[in-house]
Amino acid sequence: MNDVPEVVPAAAAGAPAVATVADVWALLGPEATAWLRQAVADVALHPERVRSLFPAVGRRCGRAPLDPSDPQGLLHGTVDDAARLVLLVALPLSGEALATEVGALYRYGDAAERRGVLRALQHLDAPHRVDGVGDRLVPVLHDALRTNDVRLVAGALGPYARHLDASAWRQAVLKCVFVGVPLAAVHDLAERSDEQLATMLVAYAHERVAAGRDVPADVWDVVDRFPHVLAASPIHGELASPVPERAAAARRALQGRPAAPTTTTVTDDEAQGGS
Repeated sequence: MNDVPEVVPAAAAGAPAVATVADVWALLGPEATAWLRQAVADVALHPERVRSLFPAVGRRCGRAPLDPSDPQGLLHGTVDDAARLVLLVALPLSGEALATEVGALYRYGDAAERRGVLRALQHLDAPHRVDGVGDRLVPVLHDALRTNDVRLVAGALGPYARHLDASAWRQAVLKCVFVGVPLAAVHDLAERSDEQLATMLVAYAHERVAAGRDVPADVWDVVDRFPHVLAASPIHGELASPVPERAAAARRALQGRPAAPTTTTVTDDEAQGGS
């Protein structure tokens, strides 16, 4: 059998959604499909076999991004992510046993295998699985977020990140900005964004402006929802910076955004009613 998997051409045309396990099969050619079906059958009967089958997925099913415009799979994932999802949901385990097996696959896996685990976690948790992993694999998210691997950072901020507390989640969003993960990869960004996150992002934006550098455009998707946070920041003062690079960076950042409120100076006579 040829080890180079055939991928259905449609899989590379416009980010097919992998919302359910059934969606995955449309991504694979006949040889990859046959291999994965056998792997699923093996895992269903002998769950320990996932330990040898999980690492082979990329070679047997392919590693292409689901969307050619997302070459690293940060937003939509890759074919091997999808195939690994099929293997994980086939495990006849639940609760603590499922979390232990999946956690080991992450711990001992390479970066691609770890991302496969991260992107599958939502399907191993409620509501997809009543007696699933629950919040037992939150340490896996923390581990991924400690890395600078953009694939892992993005993978950690899918729907399973609902188990992160507000503080950890905000730090994770800021980590995305620092390492270059598009904020579109963050599940429920609009719903979970708050004034504290906006304040953190404005401070980051000011640091960028003060260094004469541009601010990533998606930062403003959060900040613009809290205009009072931006109005209270010192970024507007950079417009008058004697350093041309800083002033130019401030102009680019603030273009199209409301000016900072002006402060009116009250004289002693005005304070005393003009007397």
